[in-house]
Amino acid sequence: MKNVSKLLFLFFLLVVSNHAGAQSSEKLKTEQDRLAKKISNTKSLLDKVKTNTEASLNELKIIDKQIQFREDLVRNFDNQIRGAESKISEKDKEIIKLTDKLGRLKTQYKKLLIYAYKHRNKYGRLMYIFSSGSYFEAIKRNNYLKRVSEMQHKQFLIIQQHQGLIKNEIQTIQKEKEYKVQILDEKKIERDQIAKDKVKQEAVYKKFKSEEGKLYAQLKEDERKKAELNKKISAAIQKEIAAAEAKRKKAEEAARKKSTTAATTTGGTAAAATTTAEKKETTTFTETKESAALNKSFEGNKGKLPWPVEKGTITEGFGRNNHPTLPNVVTNNNGIDISAPKNAQVRAVFEGEVTSVLNIPGAGKVVIIKHGNYRTVYSNLQDTYVSAGSKVSTKQAIGSLLNKENSSVSLAHFEIHQVVGTVVNCLNPSLWVAN
Repeated sequence: MKNVSKLLFLFFLLVVSNHAGAQSSEKLKTEQDRLAKKISNTKSLLDKVKTNTEASLNELKIIDKQIQFREDLVRNFDNQIRGAESKISEKDKEIIKLTDKLGRLKTQYKKLLIYAYKHRNKYGRLMYIFSSGSYFEAIKRNNYLKRVSEMQHKQFLIIQQHQGLIKNEIQTIQKEKEYKVQILDEKKIERDQIAKDKVKQEAVYKKFKSEEGKLYAQLKEDERKKAELNKKISAAIQKEIAAAEAKRKKAEEAARKKSTTAATTTGGTAAAATTTAEKKETTTFTETKESAALNKSFEGNKGKLPWPVEKGTITEGFGRNNHPTLPNVVTNNNGIDISAPKNAQVRAVFEGEVTSVLNIPGAGKVVIIKHGNYRTVYSNLQDTYVSAGSKVSTKQAIGSLLNKENSSVSLAHFEIHQVVGTVVNCLNPSLWVAN
């Protein structure tokens, strides 16, 4: 029975370790698929860029991202290889333990068979029982013989189970070795691609380093356009907040007048009417159920929102960003910039109401959508398919991206704002859209 308990415990440890290893392996493979998809997107964008004779800063950013994704993928491969090697080592140790255990079990089973052979005659069994000194001793001898028979059967089953475990462990090791070889091949391919991308990156970088004066002028113009864009977006949201506040005050004034009329009509009940009016002021002008539900629903989708374009790569993140070629130059971004295919459709990331459609010279058109206390902002649009007051659904097309001359890649600018009273906070969209 002691051997059986040990075997069950060993089997439990094998199952638990296999399950934990499988989870870790699956997580790495999921990450590998995600990175492969990102690499495919950037490769597609770079293939489109190749059709242009003039390189752009955006191309350099895409190459930077491509190298980053490939290096992340190589690290992922390294982790998978280490995991496979660790699993092979663990399985080798388990096979040694199981083989040793199997040897001891066979020795014990051999002894049981010899004992069973010697006591195979039923009369000999009966004589062993009847030769007891008392009735209770005879019962004990009978139970002992039964236990020996049961142990013999269980020992046989345990040996079979051990043989099955050893066979499974050997098959697992073989699969891990084959998988390791496959990952090593893929890692080599990615390293070769990284080397090619870096050669391309260096060529584009040198071209722009020779044109620093032109780049500084372009940067100054871009910053001017960005400041104008931020100013217009802020003004539009503040105008919307002011309009909502004016509407609230108007409704509040109407409620006061109604309560005053009621007080005049009822005479002696004026105090009660005033109390009622005060209650209305504190309850009537809170956020509507629809708005509150939308606000809660938007918050609940943090990290799961769809991208504002179907395919693309984030080439400039939220907050401070180093310029790709100019030393010690940092730009600030209120949202994220996504490089996408030419003429890409821009879509709403969540259901809501369009509050503003702006036209900013040099920066295209801008659409602002309200989702409870949140606003999503879509800039650099060429055409828009919605107008202020339009209700939109998740993933509904709201416009197409602006296309620059001699460029086969467009740039989508996306922002998320949270309105708290009259204060507007810029949030990092990368934390809200799905990875």
